[in-house]
Amino acid sequence: MSQPSDIIQVSNPTQTSTKSALKGGYNPSLGPIQLPTSYQAQLASTASSKRNIYDHSLSRRAPEVNLSSLSYIFNVMIQYSQKNSKGIQELEGKLNTLGYSIGPKVLELITLREGKNAKREIKLVEILQFIHTQVWRTLFGRVADELEKSSEADDEYMITDKQPLMSEFISVPKDMGQLNVNAFVAGIIEGILDVCYFQASVSAHTVETPGCPNRTVFFIKFDRDVIERENLRFHK
Repeated sequence: MSQPSDIIQVSNPTQTSTKSALKGGYNPSLGPIQLPTSYQAQLASTASSKRNIYDHSLSRRAPEVNLSSLSYIFNVMIQYSQKNSKGIQELEGKLNTLGYSIGPKVLELITLREGKNAKREIKLVEILQFIHTQVWRTLFGRVADELEKSSEADDEYMITDKQPLMSEFISVPKDMGQLNVNAFVAGIIEGILDVCYFQASVSAHTVETPGCPNRTVFFIKFDRDVIERENLRFHK
């Protein structure tokens, strides 16, 4: 039978103190252990070097997205959607749906950054101006180029982007020439409008001009209920 001394090792107070000093915390025999200043600095340096995106402040307004990473992810999204689509219209519908889910999150981020200055837009034109300026600036670092109302219908508006970022790294095959991948951005717009109670359908259309082959017009058609509400409240 083994003697107790064979399986129970007597601790050395000096070794215990040294180990505890390195680990910090609380030692029952010594009380609270304070880490050496040099060791604390080393830990702080290691922690700061391992910061990730979750450590960044949501209030930062400077764009930090790597364009190469963005283009790669967006290409994968398009390829995945294309495999499950039977035509251009269905593919654009899937991209629109993906963007729609992001719209409310973009609105929430902008509202958080605005803080006390955040304002809930209740007029149709004002929510469109908000998208034309603040949403575009948050997503693409600049405002959209144009905001227009249709001369033929009171429920149709257009936001124009002459050089849409999402088209910059996408090469559309000739047999899919009518495809506009900015249907994804159209979905973001639609999601924001919907959550703000301005229900509308939004689609993206390529309207080329000299020097702007990817010029995109986001066609916004509001539900009749939205127009009637607008007329009752502000155009009596």
